Amino acid sequence: MTTVTKTVKFDAAHVLTNHEGLCKNLHGHTYRVDVSVTADETSSGKDMVIDFKDLKRIATETICDRFDHAFVYNTASAGECEIAAVVERNGMRTVAIPFRSTAENLAKLFFDELSEKTTGLAAVKVWETADSCAEYRRQ
Repeated sequence: MTTVTKTVKFDAAHVLTNHEGLCKNLHGHTYRVDVSVTADETSSGKDMVIDFKDLKRIATETICDRFDHAFVYNTASAGECEIAAVVERNGMRTVAIPFRSTAENLAKLFFDELSEKTTGLAAVKVWETADSCAEYRRQ
């Protein structure tokens, strides 16, 4: 098996409602997302797992075009919905998701969305900071 990884980045704001620490406050991250694709080079007959340009395009269209410079909010949180309403009224971008916007949850969301568009998707790793990330991988 051979695995290749492409990294894309986006900036977004979020809040973690009911969190005990500082992340309960509105804040932002420069997210780094590593998208890994695996193939068995002996059976595929190709000399590449996937063209990096193609993987970048898929990841950018699926993740960055939607999330970059947006407020990501949990539709199950009344407080986050209030913030989103103000943001939207002022002509700014939002992304509504039905769960908390933790790195763990975003990794699974991105994996699920990318798996529909990418053969051999192996893992998605979401970095919130330079030294903190969550990874969701194919079982």
